Amino acid sequence: MKFVDEATIIVEAGKGGHGCLSFRREKYVPKGGPDGGDGGDGGSVYLEADEALNTLIDYRFQRKHKAQNGEPGSGRNCTGTKGEDLVLPVPVGTTVVDMDTHEVLGDLTHVGQRLKVAQAGFHGLGNTRFKSSVNRAPRQTTKGSEGELRNLRLELKVLADVGLLGMPNAGKSTFIRSVSAARPKVADYPFTTLVPNLGVVSVQAHQSFVIADIPGLIEGAAEGAGLGIRFLKHLVRTRLLLHLVDVAPYDGSSPVESVRAIEHELEKFSETLANRERWLVLNKVDMIAEEDRDARCQAIVDELSWEGPVFRISALSGEGTKPLVQAVMRWIEEQAEEEAQNPEFAEREAARRRQMDEEARARIESERQARRAARQDDDDDDDFDDDDYDVEVVYAPE
Repeated sequence: MKFVDEATIIVEAGKGGHGCLSFRREKYVPKGGPDGGDGGDGGSVYLEADEALNTLIDYRFQRKHKAQNGEPGSGRNCTGTKGEDLVLPVPVGTTVVDMDTHEVLGDLTHVGQRLKVAQAGFHGLGNTRFKSSVNRAPRQTTKGSEGELRNLRLELKVLADVGLLGMPNAGKSTFIRSVSAARPKVADYPFTTLVPNLGVVSVQAHQSFVIADIPGLIEGAAEGAGLGIRFLKHLVRTRLLLHLVDVAPYDGSSPVESVRAIEHELEKFSETLANRERWLVLNKVDMIAEEDRDARCQAIVDELSWEGPVFRISALSGEGTKPLVQAVMRWIEEQAEEEAQNPEFAEREAARRRQMDEEARARIESERQARRAARQDDDDDDDFDDDDYDVEVVYAPE
Protein backbone atom coordinates (compact mmCIF):
# COMPACT_ATOMS: atom_id res chain seq x y z
CA MET A 1 0.00 0.00 0.00
CA LYS A 2 1.23 3.48 -0.85
CA PHE A 3 2.81 5.35 2.05
CA VAL A 4 1.11 8.70 2.66
CA ASP A 5 2.21 10.69 5.71
CA GLU A 6 0.07 13.83 5.31
CA ALA A 7 -3.60 14.41 4.63
CA THR A 8 -6.06 17.24 5.02
CA ILE A 9 -9.63 16.49 6.01
CA ILE A 10 -12.81 18.30 7.02
CA VAL A 11 -14.68 16.99 10.03
CA GLU A 12 -18.12 18.11 11.08
CA ALA A 13 -19.91 17.09 14.23
CA GLY A 14 -23.65 16.41 14.20
CA LYS A 15 -26.24 19.09 14.95
CA GLY A 16 -28.36 18.89 18.06
CA GLY A 17 -32.03 18.02 17.55
CA HIS A 18 -34.60 20.79 18.02
CA GLY A 19 -36.96 20.87 20.98
CA CYS A 20 -40.61 20.02 20.29
CA LEU A 21 -43.67 22.25 20.74
CA SER A 22 -46.56 19.98 21.70
CA PHE A 23 -49.57 19.84 24.02
CA ARG A 24 -51.29 16.80 25.36
CA ARG A 25 -54.54 16.14 23.52
CA GLU A 26 -56.69 13.16 24.45
CA LYS A 27 -60.33 12.30 24.60
CA TYR A 28 -61.98 14.27 27.42
CA VAL A 29 -58.72 16.16 27.89
CA PRO A 30 -59.06 19.07 25.45
CA LYS A 31 -56.50 21.28 27.14
CA GLY A 32 -53.73 19.04 28.45
CA GLY A 33 -50.46 20.53 29.50
CA PRO A 34 -47.29 20.92 27.41
CA ASP A 35 -45.56 17.62 26.50
CA GLY A 36 -42.90 18.61 23.92
CA GLY A 37 -39.69 16.62 24.45
CA ASP A 38 -36.08 17.72 24.10
CA GLY A 39 -34.03 16.98 21.01
CA GLY A 40 -31.09 14.60 21.05
CA ASP A 41 -27.43 15.66 21.11
CA GLY A 42 -25.47 15.34 17.87
CA GLY A 43 -22.56 12.95 17.44
CA SER A 44 -18.97 14.11 18.04
CA VAL A 45 -15.98 13.25 15.84
CA TYR A 46 -13.03 11.38 17.32
CA LEU A 47 -9.69 10.19 15.96
CA GLU A 48 -8.37 6.92 17.35
CA ALA A 49 -4.88 5.45 17.03
CA ASP A 50 -5.06 2.06 15.34
CA GLU A 51 -2.04 -0.25 15.23
CA ALA A 52 -3.34 -1.97 12.09
CA LEU A 53 -2.78 1.19 10.01
CA ASN A 54 0.52 2.61 8.76
CA THR A 55 -0.59 5.12 6.14
CA LEU A 56 -3.06 7.98 5.74
CA ILE A 57 -3.90 7.10 2.15
CA ASP A 58 -7.59 6.52 2.88
CA TYR A 59 -7.99 10.19 3.81
CA ARG A 60 -6.63 11.31 0.44
CA PHE A 61 -9.71 9.86 -1.25
CA GLN A 62 -12.40 10.79 1.26
CA ARG A 63 -11.80 14.20 2.78
CA LYS A 64 -15.10 15.11 4.39
CA HIS A 65 -16.40 13.24 7.42
CA LYS A 66 -19.62 14.08 9.23
CA ALA A 67 -21.11 12.64 12.37
CA GLN A 68 -24.79 11.89 12.74
CA ASN A 69 -27.28 14.61 13.73
CA GLY A 70 -29.44 14.31 16.82
CA GLU A 71 -33.14 13.70 16.17
CA PRO A 72 -35.72 16.32 17.18
CA GLY A 73 -37.91 15.77 20.21
CA SER A 74 -41.55 14.75 19.88
CA GLY A 75 -44.82 14.80 21.77
CA ARG A 76 -45.57 12.84 24.93
CA ASN A 77 -42.27 14.10 26.32
CA CYS A 78 -40.26 11.86 23.99
CA THR A 79 -36.62 12.87 23.73
CA GLY A 80 -34.94 12.67 20.34
CA THR A 81 -32.31 10.00 19.73
CA LYS A 82 -28.70 11.07 20.17
CA GLY A 83 -26.55 11.03 17.03
CA GLU A 84 -23.82 8.39 16.95
CA ASP A 85 -20.24 9.50 17.41
CA LEU A 86 -17.95 9.13 14.43
CA VAL A 87 -14.60 7.46 15.15
CA LEU A 88 -11.93 7.77 12.47
CA PRO A 89 -8.99 5.34 12.76
CA VAL A 90 -5.52 6.78 12.14
CA PRO A 91 -2.02 5.26 12.41
CA VAL A 92 -0.16 5.46 15.71
CA GLY A 93 2.10 8.52 15.61
CA THR A 94 -0.39 10.88 13.97
CA THR A 95 -0.32 14.56 14.93
CA VAL A 96 -3.53 16.55 14.45
CA VAL A 97 -3.28 20.23 13.51
CA ASP A 98 -6.12 22.73 13.07
CA MET A 99 -5.40 24.37 9.71
CA ASP A 100 -7.30 27.56 10.50
CA THR A 101 -5.67 28.36 13.84
CA HIS A 102 -2.44 26.32 13.36
CA GLU A 103 -3.07 24.85 16.79
CA VAL A 104 -1.78 21.36 17.51
CA LEU A 105 -4.86 19.57 18.84
CA GLY A 106 -3.08 16.42 19.92
CA ASP A 107 -0.60 13.68 19.27
CA LEU A 108 -1.82 10.08 19.07
CA THR A 109 1.16 8.05 20.23
CA HIS A 110 -0.48 5.06 21.98
CA VAL A 111 -2.65 2.31 20.57
CA GLY A 112 -6.27 3.01 21.37
CA GLN A 113 -5.66 6.67 22.28
CA ARG A 114 -8.67 8.74 21.32
CA LEU A 115 -8.90 12.47 20.60
CA LYS A 116 -12.09 14.51 20.19
CA VAL A 117 -11.63 16.85 17.24
CA ALA A 118 -15.16 18.20 16.76
CA GLN A 119 -17.68 18.84 19.54
CA ALA A 120 -21.24 17.80 18.86
CA GLY A 121 -24.12 20.26 18.90
CA PHE A 122 -26.26 20.30 22.04
CA HIS A 123 -29.96 19.44 22.05
CA GLY A 124 -32.75 21.97 21.98
CA LEU A 125 -35.36 22.13 24.75
CA GLY A 126 -39.02 21.19 24.36
CA ASN A 127 -41.80 23.40 25.63
CA THR A 128 -42.28 21.20 28.72
CA ARG A 129 -39.10 22.74 30.09
CA PHE A 130 -40.64 26.21 30.11
CA LYS A 131 -43.78 25.34 32.08
CA SER A 132 -44.11 27.38 35.25
CA SER A 133 -46.76 28.46 37.75
CA VAL A 134 -47.46 31.62 35.76
CA ASN A 135 -47.15 30.09 32.29
CA ARG A 136 -49.11 26.82 32.09
CA ALA A 137 -49.09 26.64 28.29
CA PRO A 138 -45.64 27.77 27.11
CA ARG A 139 -45.11 27.99 23.37
CA GLN A 140 -41.39 28.44 23.71
CA THR A 141 -38.75 25.95 22.53
CA THR A 142 -35.08 26.17 21.63
CA LYS A 143 -33.22 24.90 18.60
CA GLY A 144 -30.37 22.47 18.76
CA SER A 145 -26.94 24.04 18.27
CA GLU A 146 -24.72 23.44 15.26
CA GLY A 147 -21.92 20.89 15.44
CA GLU A 148 -18.31 22.05 15.26
CA LEU A 149 -16.67 22.18 11.82
CA ARG A 150 -12.91 21.95 11.50
CA ASN A 151 -10.28 21.75 8.79
CA LEU A 152 -7.59 19.39 9.98
CA ARG A 153 -4.19 18.36 8.77
CA LEU A 154 -3.05 14.88 9.79
CA GLU A 155 0.71 14.40 9.98
CA LEU A 156 2.14 10.93 10.43
CA LYS A 157 5.59 10.63 11.97
CA VAL A 158 7.04 7.25 12.71
CA LEU A 159 7.71 6.36 16.35
CA ALA A 160 11.29 5.26 16.80
CA ASP A 161 14.10 5.62 19.34
CA VAL A 162 16.88 5.87 16.79
CA GLY A 163 16.97 7.44 13.32
CA LEU A 164 19.37 6.69 10.47
CA LEU A 165 20.88 9.51 8.45
CA GLY A 166 23.07 9.33 5.40
CA MET A 167 23.52 9.66 1.68
CA PRO A 168 21.81 7.20 -0.68
CA ASN A 169 23.76 3.93 -0.81
CA ALA A 170 25.41 4.62 2.55
CA GLY A 171 24.12 1.24 3.68
CA LYS A 172 21.22 2.32 5.91
CA SER A 173 18.80 -0.34 4.70
CA THR A 174 21.51 -3.01 4.84
CA PHE A 175 22.21 -1.98 8.43
CA ILE A 176 18.58 -2.20 9.50
CA ARG A 177 18.35 -5.63 7.84
CA SER A 178 21.47 -6.69 9.69
CA VAL A 179 20.32 -5.75 13.19
CA SER A 180 16.56 -6.33 13.00
CA ALA A 181 13.95 -8.50 11.36
CA ALA A 182 12.93 -5.70 8.97
CA ARG A 183 13.51 -6.50 5.31
CA PRO A 184 13.59 -3.24 3.32
CA LYS A 185 14.68 -3.49 -0.31
CA VAL A 186 18.42 -3.24 -0.89
CA ALA A 187 19.95 -2.57 -4.31
CA ASP A 188 23.03 -1.00 -5.86
CA TYR A 189 21.36 2.18 -7.08
CA PRO A 190 20.49 5.42 -5.25
CA PHE A 191 17.08 5.96 -3.66
CA THR A 192 16.18 2.32 -3.34
CA THR A 193 14.38 3.33 -0.15
CA LEU A 194 11.38 5.51 -0.98
CA VAL A 195 9.49 5.42 2.30
CA PRO A 196 10.53 5.20 5.97
CA ASN A 197 11.11 1.68 7.32
CA LEU A 198 11.03 0.60 10.95
CA GLY A 199 12.88 -2.27 12.59
CA VAL A 200 12.86 -3.59 16.15
CA VAL A 201 16.37 -4.28 17.41
CA SER A 202 16.36 -6.93 20.13
CA VAL A 203 19.58 -6.68 22.14
CA GLN A 204 18.66 -9.13 24.88
CA ALA A 205 15.49 -10.60 26.32
CA HIS A 206 13.18 -7.72 27.25
CA GLN A 207 15.68 -5.19 25.89
CA SER A 208 14.85 -3.71 22.52
CA PHE A 209 14.53 -0.42 20.69
CA VAL A 210 13.02 0.75 17.42
CA ILE A 211 15.16 2.09 14.61
CA ALA A 212 13.91 4.12 11.64
CA ASP A 213 15.43 4.17 8.17
CA ILE A 214 14.46 7.13 5.98
CA PRO A 215 15.25 7.75 2.28
CA GLY A 216 18.74 9.10 1.68
CA LEU A 217 19.55 12.79 1.46
CA ILE A 218 21.71 14.49 -1.14
CA GLU A 219 23.17 17.96 -1.42
CA GLY A 220 20.45 20.47 -2.32
CA ALA A 221 17.67 18.36 -0.76
CA ALA A 222 16.31 21.48 0.95
CA GLU A 223 15.74 22.95 -2.53
CA GLY A 224 13.96 19.79 -3.69
CA ALA A 225 16.88 17.72 -5.03
CA GLY A 226 16.42 13.96 -4.78
CA LEU A 227 13.43 13.13 -2.63
CA GLY A 228 13.69 16.46 -0.79
CA ILE A 229 13.72 16.85 2.97
CA ARG A 230 10.16 16.02 3.85
CA PHE A 231 11.16 12.63 5.27
CA LEU A 232 13.40 14.36 7.81
CA LYS A 233 10.31 15.12 9.87
CA HIS A 234 10.20 11.42 10.77
CA LEU A 235 13.38 11.94 12.79
CA VAL A 236 12.00 14.58 15.16
CA ARG A 237 10.60 11.96 17.55
CA THR A 238 13.83 9.99 17.74
CA ARG A 239 16.22 10.38 20.67
CA LEU A 240 19.41 9.55 18.81
CA LEU A 241 20.67 9.90 15.25
CA LEU A 242 23.12 7.46 13.67
CA HIS A 243 24.93 9.13 10.81
CA LEU A 244 26.06 6.41 8.41
CA VAL A 245 28.81 7.20 5.95
CA ASP A 246 30.31 5.01 3.25
CA VAL A 247 34.08 4.99 3.85
CA ALA A 248 34.81 3.51 0.41
CA PRO A 249 32.30 4.99 -2.03
CA TYR A 250 32.40 3.40 -5.50
CA ASP A 251 32.27 6.81 -7.23
CA GLY A 252 35.35 8.06 -5.41
CA SER A 253 33.53 10.85 -3.58
CA SER A 254 34.85 12.10 -0.27
CA PRO A 255 33.22 10.62 2.89
CA VAL A 256 34.02 13.86 4.72
CA GLU A 257 32.17 15.95 2.13
CA SER A 258 29.22 13.55 2.35
CA VAL A 259 28.98 14.06 6.10
CA ARG A 260 29.20 17.84 5.77
CA ALA A 261 26.54 17.91 3.03
CA ILE A 262 24.10 16.02 5.26
CA GLU A 263 24.90 18.31 8.20
CA HIS A 264 24.21 21.33 6.01
CA GLU A 265 20.85 19.96 4.88
CA LEU A 266 19.98 19.11 8.46
CA GLU A 267 20.71 22.65 9.65
CA LYS A 268 18.57 24.11 6.88
CA PHE A 269 15.70 21.85 7.89
CA SER A 270 15.82 22.37 11.68
CA GLU A 271 18.48 23.89 13.89
CA THR A 272 17.21 21.93 16.88
CA LEU A 273 17.32 18.62 14.99
CA ALA A 274 20.83 19.42 13.80
CA ASN A 275 21.92 19.80 17.42
CA ARG A 276 20.43 16.44 18.40
CA GLU A 277 22.74 13.75 19.76
CA ARG A 278 24.38 12.21 16.70
CA TRP A 279 26.88 9.36 16.43
CA LEU A 280 29.17 8.76 13.47
CA VAL A 281 29.01 5.26 12.00
CA LEU A 282 31.69 4.44 9.45
CA ASN A 283 30.18 1.73 7.27
CA LYS A 284 31.67 -0.66 4.70
CA VAL A 285 35.03 -0.84 6.49
CA ASP A 286 35.45 -4.34 5.04
CA MET A 287 35.99 -2.67 1.64
CA ILE A 288 39.31 -1.27 2.91
CA ALA A 289 42.42 -3.37 3.30
CA GLU A 290 42.92 -4.28 6.94
CA GLU A 291 46.33 -2.64 7.20
CA ASP A 292 44.93 0.68 5.91
CA ARG A 293 41.64 0.57 7.80
CA ASP A 294 42.64 2.38 11.01
CA ALA A 295 44.48 5.14 9.19
CA ARG A 296 41.63 5.80 6.71
CA CYS A 297 38.97 5.87 9.41
CA GLN A 298 41.03 8.06 11.72
CA ALA A 299 41.72 10.47 8.86
CA ILE A 300 37.98 10.92 8.32
CA VAL A 301 37.39 11.55 12.03
CA ASP A 302 40.30 14.03 12.23
CA GLU A 303 39.22 15.94 9.17
CA LEU A 304 35.69 16.25 10.51
CA SER A 305 36.99 17.18 13.99
CA TRP A 306 34.34 14.78 15.27
CA GLU A 307 34.04 14.79 19.06
CA GLY A 308 31.15 12.36 19.56
CA PRO A 309 31.15 8.56 19.57
CA VAL A 310 32.47 6.84 16.43
CA PHE A 311 31.79 3.25 15.39
CA ARG A 312 33.27 1.20 12.55
CA ILE A 313 31.01 -1.44 11.09
CA SER A 314 30.26 -3.51 8.05
CA ALA A 315 26.49 -3.75 7.79
CA LEU A 316 26.78 -6.45 5.11
CA SER A 317 28.92 -8.86 7.14
CA GLY A 318 27.64 -7.76 10.55
CA GLU A 319 31.12 -6.78 11.73
CA GLY A 320 30.96 -4.23 14.55
CA THR A 321 27.15 -4.02 14.62
CA LYS A 322 26.74 -5.80 17.97
CA PRO A 323 28.85 -3.34 20.02
CA LEU A 324 26.98 -0.50 18.29
CA VAL A 325 23.46 -1.71 19.14
CA GLN A 326 24.55 -2.50 22.70
CA ALA A 327 25.92 1.02 23.12
CA VAL A 328 22.69 2.47 21.70
CA MET A 329 20.63 0.37 24.13
CA ARG A 330 22.69 1.54 27.10
CA TRP A 331 22.37 5.17 26.02
CA ILE A 332 18.59 4.91 25.60
CA GLU A 333 18.18 3.31 29.03
CA GLU A 334 20.32 6.01 30.65
CA GLN A 335 18.25 8.72 29.01
CA ALA A 336 14.98 7.07 30.08
CA GLU A 337 16.23 6.75 33.65
CA GLU A 338 17.33 10.39 33.71
CA GLU A 339 13.93 11.49 32.42
CA ALA A 340 12.15 9.43 35.08
CA GLN A 341 14.26 10.83 37.93
CA ASN A 342 14.69 14.40 36.78
CA PRO A 343 11.46 16.25 35.85
CA GLU A 344 13.42 19.27 34.57
CA PHE A 345 15.36 17.07 32.16
CA ALA A 346 12.10 15.50 30.93
CA GLU A 347 10.55 18.93 30.44
CA ARG A 348 13.58 20.14 28.46
CA GLU A 349 13.33 17.07 26.25
CA ALA A 350 9.60 17.65 25.66
CA ALA A 351 10.24 21.33 24.84
CA ARG A 352 12.99 20.32 22.41
CA ARG A 353 10.62 17.98 20.60
CA ARG A 354 7.93 20.65 20.37
CA GLN A 355 10.49 23.05 18.95
CA MET A 356 11.60 20.48 16.35
CA ASP A 357 7.98 19.85 15.43
CA GLU A 358 7.35 23.56 14.89
CA GLU A 359 10.52 24.05 12.87
CA ALA A 360 9.82 20.99 10.73
CA ARG A 361 6.25 22.11 10.10
CA ALA A 362 7.31 25.63 9.14
CA ARG A 363 10.07 24.34 6.83
CA ILE A 364 7.80 21.88 5.04
CA GLU A 365 5.07 24.51 4.68
CA SER A 366 7.50 27.02 3.16
CA GLU A 367 8.72 24.34 0.75
CA ARG A 368 5.14 23.54 -0.19
CA GLN A 369 4.37 27.24 -0.82
CA ALA A 370 7.46 27.55 -3.01
CA ARG A 371 6.45 24.51 -5.08
CA ARG A 372 2.93 25.88 -5.44
CA ALA A 373 4.24 29.26 -6.60
CA ALA A 374 6.58 27.60 -9.10
CA ARG A 375 3.74 25.51 -10.47
CA GLN A 376 1.56 28.61 -10.76
CA ASP A 377 4.29 30.38 -12.73
CA ASP A 378 4.57 27.42 -15.10
CA ASP A 379 0.81 27.41 -15.66
CA ASP A 380 0.84 31.15 -16.41
CA ASP A 381 3.60 30.69 -18.95
CA ASP A 382 1.71 27.88 -20.64
CA ASP A 383 -1.56 29.85 -20.96
CA PHE A 384 -2.33 30.77 -24.52
CA ASP A 385 -3.24 34.41 -24.89
CA ASP A 386 -3.96 36.19 -28.15
CA ASP A 387 -2.44 39.34 -26.69
CA ASP A 388 0.91 37.58 -26.62
CA TYR A 389 0.99 37.67 -30.40
CA ASP A 390 1.00 40.86 -32.40
CA VAL A 391 -1.23 39.41 -35.08
CA GLU A 392 -4.69 40.67 -35.95
CA VAL A 393 -7.16 37.88 -36.64
CA VAL A 394 -9.98 38.67 -39.06
CA TYR A 395 -12.90 36.28 -39.51
CA ALA A 396 -14.38 36.65 -43.00
CA PRO A 397 -17.43 34.90 -44.54
CA GLU A 398 -16.69 32.26 -47.16
